[in-house]
Amino acid sequence: MVRVTVHKFGGTSVADAERFDGVAGIVAARVSPSKRPVVVVSAMARVTDALIRGARRAADGDRSEPSTVLDGLHGWHTAVAEALLDPGERAAFADRLRDRLEALRRLYDSLSVLGELTPRGRDVVVGYGERLSSALLASVLRARGLSAEAVDATGLIVTDDRFGAASPRMDPTRERIGRQVGLLVERGTIPVITGYVGATEDGVPTTLGRSGSDRSAAIVAAALDADEVWIWTDVDGILTADPHLVEEARTLEELSYDEAANLARFGAEVLHPRTIQPVIDSRIPLRIANSFHPERPGTWIVPEPSADRWVSPAIVSANGMRLLAVDDGDDAGRLPSAARTLRRLSDAGIDVRMFSQALCESSLGFVIRGQDRDHALAVLRRESRDGDDERSPAVRTEEDVAIVSVIGRPGGDERGIASRAFAALGRHEVRVIAVTQAVAGDSVSFCLPADRAADTVRFLHRELGLSVAAGSGSPGDRAAADGGAT
Repeated sequence: MVRVTVHKFGGTSVADAERFDGVAGIVAARVSPSKRPVVVVSAMARVTDALIRGARRAADGDRSEPSTVLDGLHGWHTAVAEALLDPGERAAFADRLRDRLEALRRLYDSLSVLGELTPRGRDVVVGYGERLSSALLASVLRARGLSAEAVDATGLIVTDDRFGAASPRMDPTRERIGRQVGLLVERGTIPVITGYVGATEDGVPTTLGRSGSDRSAAIVAAALDADEVWIWTDVDGILTADPHLVEEARTLEELSYDEAANLARFGAEVLHPRTIQPVIDSRIPLRIANSFHPERPGTWIVPEPSADRWVSPAIVSANGMRLLAVDDGDDAGRLPSAARTLRRLSDAGIDVRMFSQALCESSLGFVIRGQDRDHALAVLRRESRDGDDERSPAVRTEEDVAIVSVIGRPGGDERGIASRAFAALGRHEVRVIAVTQAVAGDSVSFCLPADRAADTVRFLHRELGLSVAAGSGSPGDRAAADGGAT
């Protein structure tokens, strides 16, 4: 009986020719008579952001930026093709690349005429990144002598019509994946499926929202009754902190579904909460692994982790954020105003990472990605023109910020990891701009000035005892390390 494993590769794993070659090696090493890989791939690093930027500028009437984006897409993908493909594969991919970019150019021209980027239009644009990367990776695999075929998930994953954050309809999706992908697996061909995208039953392209490619992999795995799902990224799994900020950060080698979902809900970039659900429903183990170092074990997420595993709180940080404080007079503190503003930003494809509303102030605080700042301001101004009254919401202040979250094991810390984090921040004397906290007290998120994020993460990691190596240190240190996780 042939066993199926689903392998998803993120944008950093396919960032350039060297990384494409590394991914091809990982896939090739997992082909055997008894086990077949199914691949789900994201767009190349920076491609999705470039596609969105081009679409927004096109809708604003700027024709130069879309041309710059198209030139960049051509250059990035051609460089990989020239480095890794044989002449025949290179010529075939060049033809496909030319056709895709010409179709994208026409789409940008249409947006310039319309003068508006709708959620539906945005979904059509951003899907081009995955279509290009899947075609390119399939070509790279074939150049290695493997049988591989690019598969567009718009023909596989059937969704509702909530553009930008669509949800799958599993019955028709399971039937399509079982029939189309199953046939490829049976004949020994590696399917290379576009992540992130799907389509309505009428064939209108949709996207699955943030970290949608991970969700695509979980959906495909559930539909195929796969043995495992592997999410390949650029870090060694889920760690106690960002290893780029904390040198002694440690990998959490085994987690339960609940523990992983809790980390994801608080912003762990390597996993999204919706990724977990299809594998939970099918009880499929999931591994987070490093495509740069495939020999490392990564994080294993399973229904029932071993009783003697090492567990710990973790610190999740999100940088490159922008705080917008929106003031709409007396109306800003009212729920309808907050709901309207959040809905507008959501419909525009802007991910609000944190939201605060002080009862004693007439303002709303929104934390968004810095690269969405200009678009968010345009949306808020458009809201004032389209609103029911003459008041115009004004951005009172702006600030570069970061979000730092301290996440304990659900139900595991009787003393409250949140209270310990608050006490540590008081000793660190950092300005806390906003706070959101889990009702259970096992997790808390802080909005901080961007220039204090790195040192705050390092301080918290040390003060909460997370820097103590498992099984070492003084009894007091070990107690501090274990306190937030047992």
